[in-house]
Amino acid sequence: MAKSSLLVVGGGIVGLATAYRYTQRRPGALVTLLEKESSVAQHQTGHNSGVLHSGIYYKPGSLKAINCREGKRAMEAFCQEEGIPFELCGKVIVAVDEGDLPALEKIYDRGQANGVTCERIGVERLAELEPHARGIAAIHVPEAGIVDYSAVCARLAEKVTAAGGQVVTGARVTAIRKSADEVVVQSTAGDFVGDQVVTCAGLQSDRVAKLSGAKPDSKIVPFRGEYFELKPSAEHLCRNLIYPTPDPAFPFLGVHFTRMIGGGVECGPNAVLALAREGYGKTTLNVADLAESLTYGGFLRMAAKHWRMGAGEMWRSVNKGAFVKALQRLVPDITADAMVAAPAGVRAQAVLSDGTMVDDFLIEEQGHVVNVLNAPSPAATASLNIGSLIVDRLVGGE
Repeated sequence: MAKSSLLVVGGGIVGLATAYRYTQRRPGALVTLLEKESSVAQHQTGHNSGVLHSGIYYKPGSLKAINCREGKRAMEAFCQEEGIPFELCGKVIVAVDEGDLPALEKIYDRGQANGVTCERIGVERLAELEPHARGIAAIHVPEAGIVDYSAVCARLAEKVTAAGGQVVTGARVTAIRKSADEVVVQSTAGDFVGDQVVTCAGLQSDRVAKLSGAKPDSKIVPFRGEYFELKPSAEHLCRNLIYPTPDPAFPFLGVHFTRMIGGGVECGPNAVLALAREGYGKTTLNVADLAESLTYGGFLRMAAKHWRMGAGEMWRSVNKGAFVKALQRLVPDITADAMVAAPAGVRAQAVLSDGTMVDDFLIEEQGHVVNVLNAPSPAATASLNIGSLIVDRLVGGE
């Protein structure tokens, strides 16, 4: 098999965007992407609710903030050029009571610092935008949007192959061997040789990074996010996107309402420890995965710090009424019989050994290998810019 200029491990949206950006930067160079599943976008990307994030939440100057803003513009341009439906429908971030106001003000300040088009609104304007939402104040973000990231991934794969690259599925990576001038990636689809390697393995990112000889100070802890979908008769309760004011100490956005580009409205997610890294069902169990999480000192320290919030998330997981009650803080008219269970997702959350949840993109280089160790939301929104960032590191000033 021909030697590739670049091997990419992982067929989620970040891996595909990186491969695509490389073909743009170095036309004619052979790029090979390896994906262990039978098709691309089968894990975090394929379980994404499809929000085009504005960048309002993120610390100014962080990789999240920078890449989200630039990446959103790039994603919109790509979708427009490729005929992929998207819509800038807008969102509201709602303060339900006085206790939410300081955090809401901090989010607004971040939005201003990050160049996000947003405005503070009162009860009357909130009622115009989302008549069924309840709050004492809100932020309106008109530039937030929705898109189908699986469709984006399918088109990215087509673009890579059209540029002379290859997307190899059924290729689970088992070993990575480095020498002075090349890297050999062994997989269940055979051995592949490349000048450079980028690993974007999502839920398996720390494990794949270790195959390359890296020793990351973080481990992936999988959190399952459970969703409900509104029945058609209740879809009028949410016009576009309704979010709560998030807890600034916890890197999750809380249960919210999301209108989807293909129709329908999702409600959720909560965030509970998954019993397997790819455990989308409540009872899906991988003993080795669970044991790894439960014996990891970083997870135990994190759990000790956030046990009250964790207990609430677990209660909402087993009790639909509790889940509905959380949603009713935003939309009081929602009822249990207005919702049906929807497919869950699993978030790959990197946790440091001291128990800190990594709240930014984490990308590390080691010789000929670049490892993406943490790419949580808004990674899908930012993916094309993350891909450009990684390619910059690979090719330097070329």
